[in-house]
Amino acid sequence: MKSLLRQLLLMTAVVSTPLAADTLADIPLADEITLSEQALQLNGAGIRSKFFMDLYVGSLYTQSPSQTLDSVLNAPRVAIRLNIVSGMITSEKMQDAIIEGFDDATDGQSQTIQPQIDAFMALFSAPIAQGDQFTLEAIKDLGVTAYKNGEKQATVEGEAFRRALLKIWLGDKPAQKSLKRAMLGK
Repeated sequence: MKSLLRQLLLMTAVVSTPLAADTLADIPLADEITLSEQALQLNGAGIRSKFFMDLYVGSLYTQSPSQTLDSVLNAPRVAIRLNIVSGMITSEKMQDAIIEGFDDATDGQSQTIQPQIDAFMALFSAPIAQGDQFTLEAIKDLGVTAYKNGEKQATVEGEAFRRALLKIWLGDKPAQKSLKRAMLGK
């Protein structure tokens, strides 16, 4: 009887594991998204937290599995999706975090892409609410197209800007190391 109970528990755990992978912090994770008529697959996702509070779910979508920063930077097209899960995130806090992220991503040399950063920051001037979704489509040699709640906002051009933006989450000084590992599927 104990053996049968163990087998049933094991089967239940195996069957329920994929369901847990489809949702993170009550955010459903799409296995695939389509941007600019191109399909991208979920590479990995994790939770950005601070002081034990979940702030957002960060997801990385790629054309093929990528477990390193270099493979993401060299990919023709990737996307980072941020699903806001906390009402504590405001546009001001998001702007401050992004400015800090660009500073870390460029080793304090962000002035070379400051006009692009300023254009990008304007995308976060509108109020941010729990449930908002930001998708950042990064296209090699073009730049980054930002979407808020599925609506295209703007494209910020520049390869150096694209690389720096991706490094905010995936670089040597990421927003959160555990989030980086999760997005890279590690």
